[in-house]
Amino acid sequence: MKPKIWLSSPHMGEKELSYINEAFASNWIAPLGPHVDGFEHDLQTFLGGDVQVAALSSGTAALHLALILLGVGAGDEVICQSMTFAASANPIVYQGALPVFVDSEESTWNMSPDYLEQAIQHRIKLGKKPKAIIVVHLYGMPAQIDRIMEIARFYGIPVVEDAAEALGSSFKGQPLGTFGDIGVLSFNGNKIITTSGGGALVSANGDFIRQARFLATQALDPAPHYQHSQIGYNYRMSNVCAAIGRGQMEVLHQRIRQRRNNFLFYKDALSTISEIQLAEEPSPDYYSNHWLTTILVAESHVTREDLRTALVADNIDCRPLWKPMHLQPVYAGAPYYGGTTSEQLFANGLCLPSGSNLTEADLDRVVGQLVNVYQRQLIQTTLVKN
Repeated sequence: MKPKIWLSSPHMGEKELSYINEAFASNWIAPLGPHVDGFEHDLQTFLGGDVQVAALSSGTAALHLALILLGVGAGDEVICQSMTFAASANPIVYQGALPVFVDSEESTWNMSPDYLEQAIQHRIKLGKKPKAIIVVHLYGMPAQIDRIMEIARFYGIPVVEDAAEALGSSFKGQPLGTFGDIGVLSFNGNKIITTSGGGALVSANGDFIRQARFLATQALDPAPHYQHSQIGYNYRMSNVCAAIGRGQMEVLHQRIRQRRNNFLFYKDALSTISEIQLAEEPSPDYYSNHWLTTILVAESHVTREDLRTALVADNIDCRPLWKPMHLQPVYAGAPYYGGTTSEQLFANGLCLPSGSNLTEADLDRVVGQLVNVYQRQLIQTTLVKN
């Protein structure tokens, strides 16, 4: 069998081990430590502006804390983008609240501002003003965040900006994760940089950051004994994971460039296949890190599944786009506002291998399989006609 081509595997640089060794040499193996402080500083510097950062154990932990900080509780409602990973929606349920799902728009595949406003107006009419909005920047592509923030401000609803897949992406020059009241990042093993497992909560509100750090360390009161006045969580990032992150931050710009180059390679190599459409920035205002290169397959004799199974047969990792949350069994019956955009994207979309450590030979192999499917179909169609 041919070597496996992964969808998005971890890609280490040259400095991670030195930071890890420093943690071992100084015996900072326990949670927290100087590398956590350093990693938070590195992220703050990269994101710029007035934001602060709390390094946490996962992006999901950051989303959960974000909802707690915004006062989401039992009986509340939170609007959430339907087309996303389950981790964007699950923390809503952790808090005993109800997710209200909103469809995507076609230009970025992210939350539709039009359906967002429709959902807000209808929930208010029902006497259930949403407590928060969770918008996601899918696959590194910026959402229409300016319109979404404008709508949210008009109705006085805070925004949680899920930028788990979008570190290094920006809108009109401003880094994603810094628009919302609270931003969320992820450093899972498949992300553009990794800390093995980890995430971060981002905000310009210093009180949010201080409270997030407090809650993430079991809400331990300042006392000589263990005392707790609030329910806390074991959500802080460890010093060793942060050490990996510090090394990864030194190559972040390079990783963004490599991912974007993957996209450009696919765009050029697949340009002759009119049935394949790549997800591109709608205008120069949008800058995507192209964490994953994603395609839509036009409905014809070749389907998304034809391409996916051909890649899998050649030991090439790939996957459909996210299955919308309103179609998930666990969220059956949850309110949904929109049409069928996210459903069509799920039915016809495919994520291609996009790791920053892919070689040109790897990319050629992926493209070769896709082209072969269309060539075989063309031959079969010609034989049938003759």
